[in-house]
Amino acid sequence: MFAYILKRLLLMLPTLLGVLLLTFVVIQFVPGGPVEQYLAEAKAGMGAGGGGAGEGGGMAYRGAQGVDPKRLEQIKQLYGFDKPAHERFLQMLGQFARFDLGRSFFQNKDVWQLIKEKLPVSISLGMWTFFISYLVAVPLGVAKAVRAGSRFDFVTTLIILVGYAIPGFVLGVALLVIFGGQLQWFPLRGLTSANWDELSWGARIADYLWHIALPVTAMVAGSFAVTAMLTKNAFLEEIRKQYVLTARAKGLSERQVLYRHVFRNALLPIVTGFPAAFIGAFFAGSLLIETLFSLDGLGLLSYESVIRRDYPVVLGTLFLFTLIGLVTKLVSDLCYVWVDPRVKFD
Repeated sequence: MFAYILKRLLLMLPTLLGVLLLTFVVIQFVPGGPVEQYLAEAKAGMGAGGGGAGEGGGMAYRGAQGVDPKRLEQIKQLYGFDKPAHERFLQMLGQFARFDLGRSFFQNKDVWQLIKEKLPVSISLGMWTFFISYLVAVPLGVAKAVRAGSRFDFVTTLIILVGYAIPGFVLGVALLVIFGGQLQWFPLRGLTSANWDELSWGARIADYLWHIALPVTAMVAGSFAVTAMLTKNAFLEEIRKQYVLTARAKGLSERQVLYRHVFRNALLPIVTGFPAAFIGAFFAGSLLIETLFSLDGLGLLSYESVIRRDYPVVLGTLFLFTLIGLVTKLVSDLCYVWVDPRVKFD
């Protein structure tokens, strides 16, 4: 197993390098980079203030037109675009090797600091969605497998498929309109109230749960459908195997057969996907849900970084999330051995 782990760790390096290289190359051909963004803001400022009419003629100002060449060079040097692309890429790799994700062009903060600021929102959404989904999906999948073909199985399958078919943001809009607007049972925005710091600990917990109820409901509605159906199918496949018939023939109760023999084998595909889902919950970002409920999380940070061409944030978060994804995938594969020692990597 040590050789397998070492091999997988070594394979992570070219994978990570390939992802960063491909993204960096694409960025070079995307119009409207940081320098152009800065010049566009300068144009807007000149147009609003009436200055620069003699040089650029107000709205006739385009790009670097009317900008002093020395000032333009200073802007390029500020953003690091005074160097060739290959030098910037190698410099970026050197920073990432030291786990230095760089500094945002437009927010004047380290990328690490931005991630830490946005992470509480994403953790709140992701962790609640993860735990509620698994706590509902696994028992529901077992119950559906035991009662396969019954009315309970049919009704729950219908409900699951309907919930899976409804997009989360559409359900979120409906929840906001009904429970936030008309009934006014829940707040319309934010993760906590404005006076949250003044509340007692009990009131803080209640206020937090009050705010998080609608966005989590919108995200959970369709998230447990795949896990529930996967659990059901895995249990059905194991129940039909010969060892289950043998266990029943020995006089074991249905409960003993189900939880002592079937449960461990059927849970193999569920448990192996557990690490990825658990780690993903920390870094999950739903742009539409965060925008809809005015939650400033990682989803909104990624979207704004792409729109504003904030390349250090785009590449820094990409490096971090890709590295976490690769390590999580390795842990998921190792879970096969933990759940079923018969699995051999060779």
